Amino acid sequence: MVKPMSVFDLQGLAFGVVMTSLGVVFLKAAGLVTGQTAGIALLLSYVLSIGFGPLFFLIGIPFLVLAWVKRGAVFATRTIIVVVGISVLSQVLAELVLFEKLDPLVAAIAGGACSGAGLIAIFRHNASAGGMTILGIMLEQRTGFKAGWFQLSVDALVFAASALVLNPSQLLYSFIGALITNMAIVWNFDVAQSGTGRPGYGRAATKD
Repeated sequence: MVKPMSVFDLQGLAFGVVMTSLGVVFLKAAGLVTGQTAGIALLLSYVLSIGFGPLFFLIGIPFLVLAWVKRGAVFATRTIIVVVGISVLSQVLAELVLFEKLDPLVAAIAGGACSGAGLIAIFRHNASAGGMTILGIMLEQRTGFKAGWFQLSVDALVFAASALVLNPSQLLYSFIGALITNMAIVWNFDVAQSGTGRPGYGRAATKD
């Protein structure tokens, strides 16, 4: 049985969902993509008549199953909440936050920074945004290879596919945004902080 979340974890995940969703809004408004599942969903939303939210949720389903099997009910349940939250809120914010003019470089920087801050909060409170982030966290826990570096590697594959849809300038700005997101994670998150969001918690728990 999954224990109810504390207010501390709930606010952390809520902050993460809002910031990550806002990051998607910036990127989508400028016609940019990012890496991971979100990048795949954004890319497909440009070529299919389906919104980002539904695509993000559908693509993430296999990884949610993986999270349940490999990481347990608590992590999986929180991740499901996060994925559903981003799927819904990104659609809602896209209708509420409108830009008369949005420079693509500003969109890349703001979108990358918001996404990075949101993902760090989500990671720290024992969850993920679904998709490759689950594999990234698992890989870091097993090998010590940073989740941010893993995500950056996966992003390269997403951008290779994006080259078939976006123009060179869109690809460049998208890369800048993804780089900001991943470097924020590399520099500001350690997998040992996953658990309750408190720095050092993971290390203490590992020793017990």
